[in-house]
Formats: sequence, C-alpha cells, structure tokens
Amino acid sequence: MGKVTGFMEIERIEEGYKPVPERLKHYKEFVIGLDDKQAKDQSARCMDCGTPFCNNGCPVNNIIPDFNDLVYQGDWKNAIEVLHSTNNFPEFTGRICPAPCEAACVVNVNGEAVGIKSIEHAIIDKAWSEGWVTPQVPKHKTGKKVAVVGSGPAGMAAAQQLARVGHDVTLFEKNDRIGGLLRYGIPDFKMEKSHIDRRAKQLQAEGVTIRTGVMVGELPKGSKVTNWAVETISPEQLKKDFDAVLLTGGSEQSRDLPAPGRDLAGIHFAMEFLPQQNKVNAGDKLKDQLRADGKHVVVIGGGDTGSDCVGTSTRHGAAGVVQFEVMPMPPEQENKPLVWPYWPLKLRTSSSHDESAEKGLLKREFAISTKEFVGEKGQVTGVKTVRVEWKDGKMVEVAGTEETIKADLVLLAMGFVNPVATVLDAFGVDKDARGNAKASTEATGGYATNVAKVFAAGDIRRGQSLVVWAIREGRQAARAVDEFLMGVSDLPR
Repeated sequence: MGKVTGFMEIERIEEGYKPVPERLKHYKEFVIGLDDKQAKDQSARCMDCGTPFCNNGCPVNNIIPDFNDLVYQGDWKNAIEVLHSTNNFPEFTGRICPAPCEAACVVNVNGEAVGIKSIEHAIIDKAWSEGWVTPQVPKHKTGKKVAVVGSGPAGMAAAQQLARVGHDVTLFEKNDRIGGLLRYGIPDFKMEKSHIDRRAKQLQAEGVTIRTGVMVGELPKGSKVTNWAVETISPEQLKKDFDAVLLTGGSEQSRDLPAPGRDLAGIHFAMEFLPQQNKVNAGDKLKDQLRADGKHVVVIGGGDTGSDCVGTSTRHGAAGVVQFEVMPMPPEQENKPLVWPYWPLKLRTSSSHDESAEKGLLKREFAISTKEFVGEKGQVTGVKTVRVEWKDGKMVEVAGTEETIKADLVLLAMGFVNPVATVLDAFGVDKDARGNAKASTEATGGYATNVAKVFAAGDIRRGQSLVVWAIREGRQAARAVDEFLMGVSDLPR
C-alpha cells in the first residue's frame, strides 16, 4: 500500500450533504462527494491487511485494495480500469449500495472502516468528467442473437457483457424507459436518472438494441403497476428469433398486509407511490398523482423502500410521518467481534430519516404490529396497532398496548415476495418454493432454467436483493450464455 500506517494516522471522512432546507426543495442528488485530496487521504487508510476481506464482502468482488492504492498514487485512469473490470456501473453502486465491503473491512474490526463506497463514487465521477468512460465496441461479431428481458441492473450488465463479446443483443423493457427499479423504485434524490440514460447511450453505441414498452407474455390482469407496456411479444416468438433468452426481470410482487380494512381508499403499495414521483421528475404528466401533501402518512416497513417513502413524503409536504417496523429496535452499534466480517444488525438512520426528523415530522416505531385499518366513508383515517415482543421465537402481542395512529395515507413498504409470475409462467419456467425462477449458479450450465436456451438471473432468480447483487448475477449469467452459445467464454465469472 502507498501509506502503510495511513489507517492509524488519518480519520475516516464521510461524504457531505447539502443543508436540509436546500435539498427538500427539489428531487436532485444532494451528496457532496470527496475531492481529490480527500479521496487520496481516504485511500491511504486502506491497510496492508494480507487478506482483504472487503473483496469477498463485495458481491461483485471489486478489487478494492488495488484501486485504493491507485487513487493514493494519483493514477485515477488505471483506478477506473480496475473498478470497471468487476463492476459495469460503479456510479450506481457508489450512490445506493449499502457497502457490505465496508462491513468486511479489516480496519472495521476495532475502528472505522475505509470509506470504500465514497472512493468508488469519486473514481467513477472523475472518469465520466475526464471522458474515460467510452463505448467498447466488439472487434468481431459472432452472428448469435440474445434477448435480455428486463432492463434493471442485471439486464443492463448482462446486455453489456454479451454485446462486448460480439453477440447481437436486444434488451426488452416493459416500461417506457430502461432501468427497472433503479428507474422507478429509487428516488431521484438518491440517484438521478441521468446516470441510467448515460449508460443506455453507451449500451447502444456498443451494439445493444433497446426496445421499451414491450411486455413479454400477457399483461397481468388487475395489476396496479402504473408503467405497463403497450406492446406484447410471445415467448415462442422470442425463442424463435433468438439463440438464447436471458430473463432478468425484478422481484416486483409487493408483500401485502391483509388486515381488516385493507380495502379502504388511501392505502397503497410503495411501488404505486414512488414511481409516480419519478415519472413526474422526468417530465411526464400524470393525472391524480398520489401525493402526501398535508397528510398524516404511515409507512409500514422499516427498510430502504420505507425510508424512500419517508423522504418523498417529506418533500411533498406531509403533515407528519410515522414509520412502523415489526422487529425490535436494533442496537445503535453492532458487536463487531461477534459479527465481523459479515453484515451487521444495527440501527440504520438514512438521510431521509435525518431530514424528516430535522423538520419535526418523523416518528419511528419499532416492535409494533398493525391489527386493523380504520376509516370513514371508505377512506382510511387511522391504523390500529399493538406492541409486540418475541418469546421462544414467536411474536406475541403485549396486552394493553393497543392504540390508533392517525393516517390519511398508508404506504406498504414491506419488501417484495417474488417476481410477477406472468413472464415465468409464459415461458414455462420452473419456480422454487419462493416463486422465483429455478436456476442454479453452478460453473457449468449456470443460470439455465428447465426451458431450453432460456436463462434467468438477478432478482427474478434470487429474489429481492441489492443492486450490486443484480450486477453480479447479470455478469455471471452473461458468461453462462456466452459459453452456451460458443462452447467457451472469455468473460469473467
């Protein structure tokens, strides 16, 4: 390493945020990235640890000590080469990844982890500003055609890898723009969609054909998703027109809460609420947009999606926000000797929590369960709750703790249970016990389904997960498809 004692001499520096009053006026990113000197200093904290657990903590196995050292040496151009060798889209992960690599950092054992995510963010932003990110057009074409169905991070990564080895790739997306949940699930204030648009242009320059507004199979009946396609194409047609088909759709079936009163107006899935604001930000005109202005909002679900609902509701001008989590409140600091290098359970407070709390709007409730939705004249007015505790591995109600919390708008953000079954059923793909596409990740024949020349990767195969896992699966599936088509593959696995 460039500075062996750097981790003992230099403190961790966090990326900055613009002031809350300023950032609540818009939906743009507000993180202030590291400058060159700060990035160099933070890279100097990467110790000569012998076994870099961060590499394995990262799902795409980023070669973290190497690009840290290159940034320390001021060799930014080679740093982005190293970063791109394992990660197609570091501008996505550098903004929204929870950074399991930092949890696995050796410095994190008894100190503060190296700021790996912030360094990655700095590298890719500098690479774009310097013009180092350019299309990699294949020198030779194979004559093979591949259909990639679903344009989230798994589909984009797979399409890019396959195009770069010479296959003719068509990327199908049911929505009007590519990006999947990156586009319509993650608020713009966490990641502006210009980053996706820029990569879409790169994909097209590398030979990928992008077809939006196309649903493979039939449209789901009664679906509440707002972005369904206007054109359909049958699986039979895809299998006829292409040498291989890779399914990379998302896990979009939201977990419901079938409590009494669920049919009251004003109760919505988070994925009815969040995509609408993103579409408005993109310039679309929506009739009767679902908004939180002046409303008492209850968000049920304590994860990232729930946090995104909090941040969006605050920007709308909500009168107040209460966020429920059925699990007990985690400790503020993890027990590092017990959990390192694995992902720890601890209290996580997002920027959305901070800004809503600063405005005096947010109340977070833990160990609380919804018993009933109550309302008047068909409209929700409150949520009847009860405190819970865990005994012998079971959740039990605490007597005498029932209360009704005022609610004009209830957002269900309890995660996603499985892919919308339409595509899998249309292809006849076997599903596992959770309703995901059944396909192994073995080195030989990996990501192949039971249907000839049909593969599956990303959330449609592994279930709801991180963007970085989607990129990993897209890259690995691309290698599997290339090997299927050509007998051998030079793509990294």
